[in-house]
Amino acid sequence: MFRKIWLSGAAALMTAGAAQAADMPSLEPVAPVAVPSFSWSGAYVGVQGGYDWFKADARGGGVSPTTRPEGFTIGGYAGYNHQFDGSPLVLGAEADINYSDARDSRVTSAFTGLPNARLREEMKWTGAVRGRLGYAFDRFLVYGAAGVAFADRELSARGAAGGSDDTVAVGWTIGGGVEAALTDNVTARVEYRYSDYGADTFSVAGTRIKSEATDNRVLLGLGYKFSTGW
Repeated sequence: MFRKIWLSGAAALMTAGAAQAADMPSLEPVAPVAVPSFSWSGAYVGVQGGYDWFKADARGGGVSPTTRPEGFTIGGYAGYNHQFDGSPLVLGAEADINYSDARDSRVTSAFTGLPNARLREEMKWTGAVRGRLGYAFDRFLVYGAAGVAFADRELSARGAAGGSDDTVAVGWTIGGGVEAALTDNVTARVEYRYSDYGADTFSVAGTRIKSEATDNRVLLGLGYKFSTGW
């Protein structure tokens, strides 16, 4: 008799415990929320190199040659990006300076103010200050850029009449590129840029010549991005 009562009580306790356990909240692990592994925010510096090709149209003193200086360019850049929290949008500002060996020349006519002279156009130093707007795919950035461009231009004549003049031309530039973060600090990019330096007047061998110049270039860059809080 006592044994039956004890077994009945134990069974009742087990049933009640099972029912209570069924009512308890699930302790299954919750999947963690994905957090972006990389931010483009921060200051950066870099080196770049590539190829540029100019077009310069000269007018004056009966001279109207079109020269097409082209050559390699190498330089450096520095800037700062800010990527908004929880957003792929990246805003930035950048400045660069580059050396170019682009040059070209044309022979003038004997019936001009520079008779039988070889007129040469050179682009030595170029640079720009630009704003950037980009869209980030984690460690991959697509961006556009625009701003103010400048170039050290030299126009010279060699031959029967000789002389040279140079100026710093100021214009505008626009372009875009793609950039990838190879590590948390090292980035690589490829960029295309178009620049219009407007028209400048040169005085060569007593002849005033007005010349307009534009530039196309393709650049490869390797940069170092400092920590976000730098």
